[in-house]
Amino acid sequence: MNAPIIDPLQGDFPEVIEEYLEHGVMKCIAFNRRGTLLAAGCSDGSCVIWDFETRGIAKELRDKECVAAITSVCWSKYGHRILVSAADKSLTLWDVFKGEKITRIVLQQTPLQARLHPGSSTPSLCLACPLSSAPMIVDLSTGSTSILPIAVPDVANGIAPSSRNKYSDGTPPFTPTAACFNKYGDLVYVGNSKGEILVIDHKSNQIRALVPVSGAAVIKNIVFSRNGQYLLTNSNDRTIRIYDNLLPLKNGLEALVDIEKGITEPNGIEKMKMVGSKCLALFREFQDSITKMHWKAPCFSGDGEWVIAGSASKGEHKIYIWDRAGYLVKILEGPKEALIDLAWHPVHPIIVSVSLTGWVYIWAKDYTENWSAFAPDFKELEENEEYVEREDEFDLNTETEKVKESNVNEDEEVDIVAVDKDAFSDSDMSQEELCFLPAIPCPDVPERQGKCVGSSSKLMDRNHSGSPLSEEAMQNGQAANHASSPLEEDTGGTRLKRKRKPSEKGLELQAEKVRKPLKSSGRSSKVKSKSMADQDMSNGVYGDDISDEYQ
Repeated sequence: MNAPIIDPLQGDFPEVIEEYLEHGVMKCIAFNRRGTLLAAGCSDGSCVIWDFETRGIAKELRDKECVAAITSVCWSKYGHRILVSAADKSLTLWDVFKGEKITRIVLQQTPLQARLHPGSSTPSLCLACPLSSAPMIVDLSTGSTSILPIAVPDVANGIAPSSRNKYSDGTPPFTPTAACFNKYGDLVYVGNSKGEILVIDHKSNQIRALVPVSGAAVIKNIVFSRNGQYLLTNSNDRTIRIYDNLLPLKNGLEALVDIEKGITEPNGIEKMKMVGSKCLALFREFQDSITKMHWKAPCFSGDGEWVIAGSASKGEHKIYIWDRAGYLVKILEGPKEALIDLAWHPVHPIIVSVSLTGWVYIWAKDYTENWSAFAPDFKELEENEEYVEREDEFDLNTETEKVKESNVNEDEEVDIVAVDKDAFSDSDMSQEELCFLPAIPCPDVPERQGKCVGSSSKLMDRNHSGSPLSEEAMQNGQAANHASSPLEEDTGGTRLKRKRKPSEKGLELQAEKVRKPLKSSGRSSKVKSKSMADQDMSNGVYGDDISDEYQ
């Protein structure tokens, strides 16, 4: 199903590439909660923060100890902190406003993804998903780690289930495991290689519920919507699944414990599955039934109404957009470059994608002009129509324009003190959000100015070299300046535009301009200027030939 079948009034999604950002080789991106700042991790270990309103660089975070590529970036809840994970196994926490490094921790494995705890304005806990290890909770203040369980042990035999991938040296086998916090960070949802979603209490490090995924394929991505009501999984069976979150947004752990207490039989895995059925319910499945392609970087829109995912095929920059009902409404086709990361703007219908070459493309809606938005009475006509005048249209007091009596009570007091609740506010701390960074002007580099002057002088020499008119003009500069146009006199003869032979009317105007300043110098100067103008008109000579005759 395509977009024309859907109600066009609901098509609030991007359509075309509006702009692109270029700064080094960018690998991953993340918006702050308001969408005013965009953080991008680069291949040289730096993190660039773009002001998304002006599309300029607001700050660059660079650590001398880190020169490896950035694998993920994550904002804190109120935008004061940024967590950066790199390919050198490091996690770095930054103070965004000051541009200073708060702490740096080196893990034993390379973290592919790291997420700060969403329930605190200055979080000290983060969730890291290493390349070849189980997800772990990292305390950034102390450096301690707590590895999360990724499989439910078989209680009857006391044996942990075997994984699909095994190493020959007997070390514990692991595939990259996806994990994420819920909205307030009291639970962690883990997608393992057996096709199961585990709901884990990270404080006690216990598995509270288990949700089996149909197909039992490896779960590659798992992410919540911004409002916390929906959970998305991307599996190796080329299917994206959306689940309804049945737990309350706040105090989800307490509700989960109450569900466990209400179920007495059975025990073990079956009990966890029963608890899981009351935590998540399958809502929709998305897949391309024709091409059967793998998906990359799936996510929700800011309001959770749309689901997007990028094609994992090499050399393709395609973005698929579904509505929450499961219909494919749009396929965005970009340049012939592989797509490596995606993000939807929290507020506006804007998608930002990262290509393999390191450019960031900004997709926006292609708006059409609607004049009725400026004048409600304005009507657009597709063809000419005969206008029929109303009988009372030009009367002084028309009955149709009489003001209706207002039902507003003018004696009622108006409250100008109370502030309406913000849609993004989860508490009273929203006024402390860091939405913008102060602009720092970049000084001009003298070396670049010298290069520019040198290149312009070389260009001038190249334009004037080999021209007989230019050689004569250099020898007879005084007369040439008198005959040149006023615009060339103001710029000192350094204009790089090619001179044109003026018309007769232009020569007359030039002669009058030359004649006016010479009135005070006497009759001889008038005769001289007049003879110059006459020779210009008769011979059609411009500039340099005049100087030869009056040498």
